[in-house]
Amino acid sequence: MKQISWGFIGCVEVTEKKSGPAFAEVEGSHVEAVMSRSEQKARNYAERHNIRKWYTDAQELIDDPDINAIYIATPPSSHATFAIMAMRAGKPVYVEKPLAASYDDCVRINRISEQTGVPCYVAYYRRYLPYFQRVKEIIREGRIGNITNVQVRFSAPPRELDYNSTRELPWRLQPDISGGGYFYDLAPHQLDLLQDIFGVIVKAHGYCTNRAHLYTAEDTISACFRFESGLVGSGSWCFVGHQSAREDCIEIVGEQGMLSFSVFNYKPIRLVTSEGLTEIEVKNPPYVQLPIIRKVIEDLQGLNICTSTSVSATPTNWVMDRILGKM
Repeated sequence: MKQISWGFIGCVEVTEKKSGPAFAEVEGSHVEAVMSRSEQKARNYAERHNIRKWYTDAQELIDDPDINAIYIATPPSSHATFAIMAMRAGKPVYVEKPLAASYDDCVRINRISEQTGVPCYVAYYRRYLPYFQRVKEIIREGRIGNITNVQVRFSAPPRELDYNSTRELPWRLQPDISGGGYFYDLAPHQLDLLQDIFGVIVKAHGYCTNRAHLYTAEDTISACFRFESGLVGSGSWCFVGHQSAREDCIEIVGEQGMLSFSVFNYKPIRLVTSEGLTEIEVKNPPYVQLPIIRKVIEDLQGLNICTSTSVSATPTNWVMDRILGKM
């Protein structure tokens, strides 16, 4: 069995519980080294997780002969740079979502992957979680009949940091780093799931505004879109709503019923048909990225196939850029 020795570029929060520990849970995989621009952060992370090496320079980590795969857990603006560096070194890449901070950067990544023949995977891990696998199963079984409409609704109140004007805003609210505001951080999961279920979105249009004026990025978005099958959908996102309006819901309407589920809090799946309401609880693993990381590793070992690649992830950036009027 091929041994996969990972190098992490980035020691951020997502690597602590969602992803990092999962790399050692899969047979034939381990983390060889981590990198952060902060020496203290890199050393501390390596010591706490019993990782042999740490670096403060990404190129040095990529060039390490003991590393044969790279995990990129940095803000989106640097994804393309690090992914291209790794692929040109012949090392497969697993990148946090979204793939990049713009559709154009996604195209660059795909071009280098094609030229080098080195794969690039993207951390749209919800595709593989049991909760969303159950959603797809219900649709595939035809429980709600032919699908006629899809609706995404998300609303949340501002976070405490959003009000703080005395220090630098979180990177998610700096469009040159994140690609947009909270929309560019959260909507990718929703849009990727929908495209994984229903196919690529080929038309999208949005209206974006800043209603609360807490930061410069958009805080309220409404959009409509059409899938290649002809199915149409809409979405609304508000990141400055009142607590009473908090919502995390995707509704899928069919000719024989309706299916609704959350994307971020995993509330029971609600299935409504002529037989009544059924609520379905599905538990996810403690490390939510474990199922997709297992697929990535097994793909690299020639034992399985991971479909969450840079090619499949690119349409999500295209849709977001269209909604935000970036293209």
